[in-house]
Amino acid sequence: MQTTTNKHNWNDSILIDLLGGTNEVARLCNVAPPAVAQWRHRGLPYGQLVFLAAKLEKDSHGLITRKDLFPNNWWMVWPELHDNKT
Repeated sequence: MQTTTNKHNWNDSILIDLLGGTNEVARLCNVAPPAVAQWRHRGLPYGQLVFLAAKLEKDSHGLITRKDLFPNNWWMVWPELHDNKT
């Protein structure tokens, strides 16, 4: 696993905090809090980040977008975004 890289240099720990912290992300992902604590250091698993990306975009009021998080393949996961200019 790798730490999320993006043009704004958000790290996975910041993303977890933006989502409400370790316990909230654990609840959202249906995992134990210690797993999320490990993600802070080892990186969010790709599938979990895909799962959380729309919530991150909404909760950040568009500051963090799915296109930013997945610049090389966002259109494959969210084809409905293709026509949007964000």
